[in-house]
Amino acid sequence: MEESGEFQMLMGEFHHNIDEKNRLVIPSKFRNELGDTFIVTRGLDGCLFVYSKDEWAKITEKLKTLPFTQANARKFTRFLLSGAIEAELDKSGRVGITSHLIEYAGITKECVIIGANDRIEIWSKDSWDKFMSDNDEEFASIAENLFTAGDYNAL
Repeated sequence: MEESGEFQMLMGEFHHNIDEKNRLVIPSKFRNELGDTFIVTRGLDGCLFVYSKDEWAKITEKLKTLPFTQANARKFTRFLLSGAIEAELDKSGRVGITSHLIEYAGITKECVIIGANDRIEIWSKDSWDKFMSDNDEEFASIAENLFTAGDYNAL
């Protein structure tokens, strides 16, 4: 996800359908950022997270620093790593997604693929629509709490 040493932020929203063989087209905008092989795993909020191998290495290095004696560290590590698969695009720009990941994300046909800074998220359309509608009125106050006036005036 880096070009000339510069991080390329993943952003945008795309709508695609998963086919009968559990393949999903990854938007061309994201394909170069992911590289030849990448990781798909369970994400938070009921979606799937997709990481380039470089970004995945950063995540796993952080997981290694968590104390295995803490129950929450063990739980989260199991959650994230047990669902992870190494994936690659076919000649048509599609990725095959395993049935356990499709089931976790509640994907039936329509999907929303979003860029989320250092990762891609894959949502069922229904889950994405619900997330947006459930949180629509909160986004302004969330931004207010996350950023102080001096941190980011553009908001």
